Amino acid sequence: MASRLYSWARWVVRHRKSVTAVWLLLLAAVAALAVTLPGKTSNEFTVPGVESQQAQDLLRQEFPQASGAQARIVFAAPGSEKVTGSRYAPGIEATLKEAARIPGVVAVSDPAATGTVSADGTIAYADVTFSDPVADLDESAREQVEQAGSAARDTGLRVEFGGTAMAPPTEIGGVAEVIGVVVAVVVLAVTLGSLIAAGLPLLTAAVGVGIGVLGVMFVSRFVELTGTATVLAVMLGLAVGIDYALFIIARHREQLADDDQDVEDSIARAVATAGSAVVFAGATVIIALVALCATGIPFLNAMGLAAAVTVLLAVLIAVSLVPALLAFAGARLRPRRKAADGPRGPRREPGAWGMRWGRLVTRRPLVTLAVGTIALLAVAVPALDLRLGLPGNSARPAESTQHKSYDLLSEGFGPGFNATLAAVVDARDIPADRRAATLEALRGDLAGQRGVAAVAPPAANADKTVYLIGVVPATGPDDAATTDLVHRMRDADAATVAQAGGTLYIAGTTASTIDVSDKISDALPLFVAIIVLLALVLLTAAFRSLLVPLKAVVGFLLSVAAAIGASVWVFQDGHLSGPLSVAAAAPIACFLPVLLIGVLFGLAMDYEVFLVSRMREHYEHTGDAEEAVVHGMARSGRVVCAAALIMTAVFAGFIFNHDPIIKSIGFALAFGVAVDAFVVRMTLVPAALALLGDRAWKLPARLDRRIPHIDIEGARLPARTPAAPAVAEPAAAESRTG
Repeated sequence: MASRLYSWARWVVRHRKSVTAVWLLLLAAVAALAVTLPGKTSNEFTVPGVESQQAQDLLRQEFPQASGAQARIVFAAPGSEKVTGSRYAPGIEATLKEAARIPGVVAVSDPAATGTVSADGTIAYADVTFSDPVADLDESAREQVEQAGSAARDTGLRVEFGGTAMAPPTEIGGVAEVIGVVVAVVVLAVTLGSLIAAGLPLLTAAVGVGIGVLGVMFVSRFVELTGTATVLAVMLGLAVGIDYALFIIARHREQLADDDQDVEDSIARAVATAGSAVVFAGATVIIALVALCATGIPFLNAMGLAAAVTVLLAVLIAVSLVPALLAFAGARLRPRRKAADGPRGPRREPGAWGMRWGRLVTRRPLVTLAVGTIALLAVAVPALDLRLGLPGNSARPAESTQHKSYDLLSEGFGPGFNATLAAVVDARDIPADRRAATLEALRGDLAGQRGVAAVAPPAANADKTVYLIGVVPATGPDDAATTDLVHRMRDADAATVAQAGGTLYIAGTTASTIDVSDKISDALPLFVAIIVLLALVLLTAAFRSLLVPLKAVVGFLLSVAAAIGASVWVFQDGHLSGPLSVAAAAPIACFLPVLLIGVLFGLAMDYEVFLVSRMREHYEHTGDAEEAVVHGMARSGRVVCAAALIMTAVFAGFIFNHDPIIKSIGFALAFGVAVDAFVVRMTLVPAALALLGDRAWKLPARLDRRIPHIDIEGARLPARTPAAPAVAEPAAAESRTG
C-alpha cells in the first residue's frame, strides 16, 4: 500500500492544479444540488416491525385522523385564576379558531368541551391534529401554530407548545461549536509551528465537510434521514478531516527538517507512510460505521452510512487534496532553523517530550497498567445502572417552550400525563356484537393495572373497526415503573382482546421509545462482536502480531465503558447539570452506546495505528523492543496528543447544543476520545508493550503465511531523493507537467 500511495502522491504533486480543481468543482456541484433540490430531515426515531410502529401503521391506514402530527397548546392562567374564566375564554377561542384555519389541520380540541382542564382550573390544553405525519410537516405549519397562540397570550395567559409537531429542528453552528474549531486552530498552530501549515487541515476539512453535509441535504430528498445524522456527519467530518491532514503534514514537516530532503519526495513519502496509516485507520472507521447496518434499524443504518461517506471523503482528501496543497506551498513549509543553530547546525531533536513521557510510563509498566485500569473501571461503574430511552421535552433547555409545556402539564395533570400511552385495538376480526363488551372489559382491565392513573373512553374510526384508548400512567415517561407498566399491559391485557379475535397494540411516544430501546439492546451484542472481530483481524494484519491486537481491543473496551459510565453519571444521574446545561436527568439516548462503540472504535484504531506503527518500524530496524516503544512515543506522541485535543475540542463544542441527543453524543465522544488517547493509547499501550517485550511483535508462522502483508511503515519505498534546485520551485514543476 505504501508503494502505491508513494507513486500516487508524486502524480498528484505534478498535477496539483487539476486535482485541486476537481475537488472544487465537486464541492460546487454538490452545493448546487443541495440548494436547488434540498430534502428534509426528521426528528423521529422509528423501527419497522416493533409493536408501536405496527400500531402507527394501522392507524395511518384505518384511522388516519388519529395518526397525523399533533401540536399541543398549553394555556396557564396567572396565580390561582381560572383559565376558563370570562377574561381568558375569548382569547382561547380566538386561538383555536386561528389554529383550525392552518392548512393541513383536521381537528382542534376545545378544553372546555373535552374537559382537558386541570383540577384547580389554572391549566388547560388543546390538541391541534394535522393530516400529515411529522416527517411531512412544513416548518411554516409550526410557525403558524405559534402565531395562533398570540391571541390567548394577549389576554394575559401564558401559552406554551408541545407535541410531536412542535419539536424544534436540529441546528448546529452555535458559539460553543465555533470555540471548538478555534481551539483546533490553536492546537494546529502550536503543533505545526506554522500558520500556513495550520491553515491547510482546516481548509481541507472544510471542503470534505461541505461536500458531505451538502450531499446529505440532497440525499435526504430521497432517503429519510434524521437531523442527528447531519450533525454526526459534521462532527466526524471536522474531527477526522483535520486529524488526517495533520498526520500527513506533520510527517512532511518532520522530513523537511533535513535540508537535503527534496520537497516532492517528502510529500510522496509523507503520503506513503502517514497516508498509509490514514487509509488504514479511515477504513476501520468506515467499516465500523457501516457495521451499524447490522443492527437492522433504518435510522441507525442511515446515520452510519452518512457518517461513513463523510469519513471516506476525509480519507480521499487527505491523500489527494492535501498533497496537492502541500505542493503549492513548496519549501515554505520547511521548518525554520534557529539562529543559534547556525546555517547548517542541527535542529532540535523532535519528540523530546514524548520520549520523556514514554520512559516515565514504561519505567514501572505493571504499576502504570494497574493504576490506569483501576481508574477507568472506577469511571465505568455508573454504566452498571444504564437505562436506555429517548430524551423528551423534559430534557430540552429549560427556557424552551417544549420544556415549559412539559412542566405545566406535569403540574396540572400529574407526572404521568406526559407519558400517555395509546391502546390501539384492531377489531376487524371481532364480531360486531361483541366489540362493545370486549372494549368495556379491556378498559376495566387497563384501569385495574397497577400504575395507571386514568383511562379515557374508546375513540373509534368511521366504520368502528379500530379503536383508540388513552391510558395515563401514574409515573413519568422516563420512570422505570412506566416501562414495567407497558410490558404488563402487553402481556396481560392483550389476552382479553385476543380471546375475542382482535389484536391489542400498546403505542404512543413512550411505548415507541421502549420498543426502539429494546430493539437496539438486542442488536448490541452482535454489533460488539463484529467490532471486536474486525479489530483483531485488521490489527493482526497491520502489525504481524496477536498480542498487539488483543491489547488494543481491551483498551478500546475500557474506553467505551468509561465513556458510557461518565455519560450515565452526567445525563442519567444529573451530575454537573449546571455547568453542562443539562435541563433534567433522563435515560441515555438508546442508540448512543451503539454509535459510541462504532465511532470510538474507528478513532481508537486511528491512534493505535499512528502510534504503534512507529514503534514497530523502529523494532523492525533495531530489534530492541523497549527502545522501540520509547522511540514510537517520541516520534508520534506529540502529533497523537494534538490530534486527540483537536477531536476532543470539536466534539466538546457540541455539548452545549440545545438538542439533548446531540449534547449527549458530543459529551460521550469527547470524553471517550480524551480517555482513549491520553489514558489508553499514550499510557497503557506503551506500558503493556514494554511489559510484553519481544513477545508483542511475534506472530505464529502459520498465521504469518496466511495473513496478507500491509506495509504501513513504508519499508519498501525507494531510496530518499535529495533536494535538487530544479524541483525546489513548485511553479517550475507544474509548468513542466502542464
